[in-house]
Amino acid sequence: MSDFTSGGWSLYVAVLTLVSVIGCAVFLKITSVKRDGAVDKIDTMGHTWDGDLAEYNNPMPKWWMWLFYLTVAFGVVYLILYPGLGSFAGVWGWSSVGQYQAEQQRAEAQYGPIFAKYAQQDLKALSQDPDAHKMGERLFLTYCAQCHGSDARGAKGFPNLTDNDWLYGGEPEKIQESIANGRAGMMPPMGEAIGGEQGVKEVANYVLSLSGANHDAALAAAGKPKFETVCGACHTPAGTGNQTLGAPNLTDKTWLYGGSEKTIVETITKGRNGHMPAHKDMLGDAKVHLLAAYVYSLSQGAAKPAQ
Repeated sequence: MSDFTSGGWSLYVAVLTLVSVIGCAVFLKITSVKRDGAVDKIDTMGHTWDGDLAEYNNPMPKWWMWLFYLTVAFGVVYLILYPGLGSFAGVWGWSSVGQYQAEQQRAEAQYGPIFAKYAQQDLKALSQDPDAHKMGERLFLTYCAQCHGSDARGAKGFPNLTDNDWLYGGEPEKIQESIANGRAGMMPPMGEAIGGEQGVKEVANYVLSLSGANHDAALAAAGKPKFETVCGACHTPAGTGNQTLGAPNLTDKTWLYGGSEKTIVETITKGRNGHMPAHKDMLGDAKVHLLAAYVYSLSQGAAKPAQ
């Protein structure tokens, strides 16, 4: 309950919780006491079905009543031992953060030396170690597959890691840098800068021509000077890309968001905003090192270690 901005909210939650728990016990007591004369009088709720099937106003069975009392008592004990009354941490001082940190410490004590051993090895050599490859695969499936897929072939907006087309460089050190620090790739909307709808269509056709895709030659010719002037700053005038900026190579047939004219027009008009989160703080240097070796091995084809 550390999100409370003042002690008043903590007190409010604590009082509301206690009133609710105690209120349950009071309500249970009231509804379970027989009223005077109830033995001699048949008291019904006034609801009758099928002529003579009536709903009686009788107290709950004793075993059921005491089961409810036990539930209330359990709630009180729980609130004493664990967090639940505002900012009161409970007698045992338990917290989900503390439990997670304790589990992390136990795991680090058990597995830390293994990761530390691999952290001392060269990334290229490590990518050929079968045991390291298996550990790296488990790390990948746990932390990376959600975006890049369990087969690492990516999806729309998420790069394929099994080929040799890299936005920021495919050397092991660059891959490790990407995993550790993350990447923030942003292409700004360029529609107005290159002449509106017609200019976008011309540049899109020129981009298609760079990779040998079907295109309108006249539109591509008109789009070439616009591309070289406006887009060449990031993608280079030849369209071969710039890994320092994460600007993709447009002369191959690898597309992050799709290579149709419609998709390219959308990309130029609206821009793109891709974000790869940093994993250094969550995984630590040793695990990032092992994971980088595994990702590097995915693009090496026949050089992958034998399983």
